[in-house]
Amino acid sequence: MTETAVLRQRAPERPPAPARRGGVLSGLVRTARPRQWVKNILVIAAPAAAGELFSRHALTRLPLVFALFTACAAAVYLVNDARDADADRAHPVKRHRPVAARQVPVPVAYAVGGALGMLAPVAAAWLCGPAVAALLTAYLALQLAYCISLKHVLVVDLAVVTTGFLMRAMAGGLALGIPLSRWFLITTGFGALFMVSAKRYSEAVQMAGKAGATRALLTEYTTGYLRFVWQLAAGGAVLGYCLWAMEEGGVPHTSVLPWRQLSMVAFFLAILRYAVFADRGTAGEPEDVVLRDRALALIGVVWMTMYGLAVANW
Repeated sequence: MTETAVLRQRAPERPPAPARRGGVLSGLVRTARPRQWVKNILVIAAPAAAGELFSRHALTRLPLVFALFTACAAAVYLVNDARDADADRAHPVKRHRPVAARQVPVPVAYAVGGALGMLAPVAAAWLCGPAVAALLTAYLALQLAYCISLKHVLVVDLAVVTTGFLMRAMAGGLALGIPLSRWFLITTGFGALFMVSAKRYSEAVQMAGKAGATRALLTEYTTGYLRFVWQLAAGGAVLGYCLWAMEEGGVPHTSVLPWRQLSMVAFFLAILRYAVFADRGTAGEPEDVVLRDRALALIGVVWMTMYGLAVANW
């Protein structure tokens, strides 16, 4: 059964969404999800972890990688909304998306999405090197496969979205030629899975007993299973980070305080604070949780300060 059929069975019939006022260009920008662009800041993760964030090479290369990843993500959003236009029109919220609301014609969404998807890897190969171009190509292929079929496969959908976050975190390191440590990949991977599964759990909790599920696949998951996944992922992220912090790697301790070890406290508190929203079922939009909760923001600043001091060995 297709996602469109599931949504039509679960939601009452609604009149077609009226065409939204505004031009096609503004609709394309809205479809590109500007609020989601904050996720692409992850491209600075590897250079920051290596202490090379403020080098001249990083300051010129990282904004470019950010823009290229944003173009790829926009391409995926455009193609996804074009494919799901009929299903979105049967949904109480998604029916107002520009493509579903006919502000952006479906062929235009496909055309712009396809153009961005082809141009971004080509520009990356020319400006950032073949490694970044290959990563962007893999990201596009994986995300388009997700839009077409993988989002309907249990567990695989969680893995694909998590991998998208991990690819963002890897991109900055590849662009600058920075080796990616095993602890960086482990912590980032589990941290991404924590946020993705917490989002799915929140969606499942909020839509329980309501007509018109946000995702057809949510009817296949149980809230107990999704809770297990985000709790397991949180533990994996904390463990990976602690192993990094406790491993001196043969480098003598010369800093004023053991910032690596102290940063474990802030990292653990950040996980615990985010878990509050996950447990309540209000972690549906990770960027909103991170940006709007002052306590979590403060913990994040403290952690970044300690982490920076540890990397600088101050």
